[in-house]
Amino acid sequence: MAILINNANEVLTMESDIKLPRRREQMSELGLKTEVSVLIEGDRIAMIAPLDEIKQEYPHLVGSAEVIDARGKIVMPGLVDCHTHLVHGGTREHELNMRLAGRSYMDIMNEGGGIHYTTTKTREASFDGLYNKTVQHLNEFLRHGVTTVEAKSGYGLDLENEIKQLYVVKKLQEEHAVDIVSTFMGAHAVPKEYKGNEDEFVKIIIEQMIPKVAELGLAEFNDVFCEKGVFTPEQSRLILEAGKAYGLTPKIHADEIEPYEGAELAAEVGAISAEHLLVASDEGIAAMAKAGTIAVLLPGTAFFLRAPYARGRLMVDSGVPVAISTDFNPGSSPTISLPFIQNLACMNMGMTMEEVLCATTINAAHAIKRADEVGTLEKGKQADVLILDVPNYKQLQYFYGMNHTDTVIKAGDVVVKGGSLL
Repeated sequence: MAILINNANEVLTMESDIKLPRRREQMSELGLKTEVSVLIEGDRIAMIAPLDEIKQEYPHLVGSAEVIDARGKIVMPGLVDCHTHLVHGGTREHELNMRLAGRSYMDIMNEGGGIHYTTTKTREASFDGLYNKTVQHLNEFLRHGVTTVEAKSGYGLDLENEIKQLYVVKKLQEEHAVDIVSTFMGAHAVPKEYKGNEDEFVKIIIEQMIPKVAELGLAEFNDVFCEKGVFTPEQSRLILEAGKAYGLTPKIHADEIEPYEGAELAAEVGAISAEHLLVASDEGIAAMAKAGTIAVLLPGTAFFLRAPYARGRLMVDSGVPVAISTDFNPGSSPTISLPFIQNLACMNMGMTMEEVLCATTINAAHAIKRADEVGTLEKGKQADVLILDVPNYKQLQYFYGMNHTDTVIKAGDVVVKGGSLL
């Protein structure tokens, strides 16, 4: 089947000669084209060019194609959300009320709430219960223009329940339209039963969990929450190096609550990305720039926790490749609206309209090793295409807090039309 998208006001291909994660001024390259059409054949982009040229190159295909009139709209790649805690049990609205009354996130967690509360609910949940709940979330991601997500485990905190989460992700990757990239995060917190015996839990992660996850092929990445009161830099290094030995690419939750040399550790161990970085040091930012480590910034978490925002402007200017993400999770960022996250990055982290589009497409794709397939509109790439009901890309940030998604095409199939799931 072929699809032909005509008459768009703007087509943002995000295409560039740069094949690495983009830095500095490279993040402003939108590959903006006007008076072009987009031809899709099967699940691939066939051609982006003026309609007459496409008709000349593909006359029979154009004649049989489904035509989508994008007049008054813009076309761009499907969004990539490169940091989520997608599969989890329960919700934590009661903790929001506690935090509004002055309690801190870490105080609540240290008293058995936070990640521990969600761990209890996830352990109690059945596989089918987690699967059905996650389907609803993925449907909402699609309605907001997100066609690829990363999903971390980390709410099982024992082998059985970590595997349960990862199998939910595996089944959804096989059955849902959204592409899902899996990250093992058994080192999300030290479970209550190991309080005071943290090194023993680290040993279990290294000697039992990581080998089993790798044997079953359930994850590509290995993440750790390097934070005071959670995992120390030394423990984090051991966990990440152990994952590397089993073929799991390191990621790290770094410098979220307190400066803890997480950014420096990310650069040292060759992590593909360091995530959060709300209070990353100047030295850590410089080390990431030198190493080429991608900063995955999560302004929704700063917004919801009423915390300082990461220094996105400084990171971009320092040569760190930057991606942004929802951090969708039940405790510190319960949102699936990546468009709103773009708004927050512009308004509170000093990023430009152009940079946030790069940060949620091609740089986000690089952060999960999918840049060869998604993140740009280019001949031969997967046809993940987003049609937005605005006349120019600047209105995406100007009309903030709104979902401008009109049509979503995932791997050549129309899955959202007129803002509704098909």
